[in-house]
Amino acid sequence: MTTPPNKVALVTGANRGIGLETGRQLAKLGFTVLLGVRDVAKGEAPAKGLGGHVEAIALDVAAPDAAARAGDEVQRRFGRLDVLINNAAIHYDSGSRALRPDWTVIREAFETNVFGAWRVAAAFAPLLKAGGHGRLVNVSSEGGSLASMGGGAPAYSTSKAALNALTCVLAAELRGSGVLVNAICPGWVATDMGGPGGRPVAQGAAGIVWAATLPDDGPTGGFFRDGKRLPW
Repeated sequence: MTTPPNKVALVTGANRGIGLETGRQLAKLGFTVLLGVRDVAKGEAPAKGLGGHVEAIALDVAAPDAAARAGDEVQRRFGRLDVLINNAAIHYDSGSRALRPDWTVIREAFETNVFGAWRVAAAFAPLLKAGGHGRLVNVSSEGGSLASMGGGAPAYSTSKAALNALTCVLAAELRGSGVLVNAICPGWVATDMGGPGGRPVAQGAAGIVWAATLPDDGPTGGFFRDGKRLPW
């Protein structure tokens, strides 16, 4: 087992956009950063571009066994994980309507946005607990807030609402272990998914990094944007 020189963080869906920027900010803070990507060959160049201790790791969250394999690799190489950021997400279906459902898109959204995050959380929870100070961050969206949800984007909004519910359940089950679990809305960010017009990706990632670096007496089981609570 290799002893890491600093804390270890894993970011899923990290080959571009918010995930990659989150990795960049964590690397600047001294973390060893693992960028979870579907294709390691395509993830190597972005990883090298961040500087610091950053590398790509194979992790397709939609593949049933991928999270367990990645967990075994991290256990073998590092023996622990300090931060897990469930960032991987697909299908912002803003032009769709729930009464004209595209079941293929809906199933794919839930497979990645909910079940993928769930599989990764379950696979890495033992490693997060091992250090006694783990942080689990689910990258969500205010689009999944029941308090403000309206029509449109049915696959995305309902899958993010389910991810928020999963956040509450995980926080309750991990309470007392030293692991803090929170959902973060990065806001409307100018990425491939968010499209042009959003705020800079660095601003959206900053709220995620805030949750990843909370002190031990920080909140758990909450929903935040820019460090401020959002209604579920």
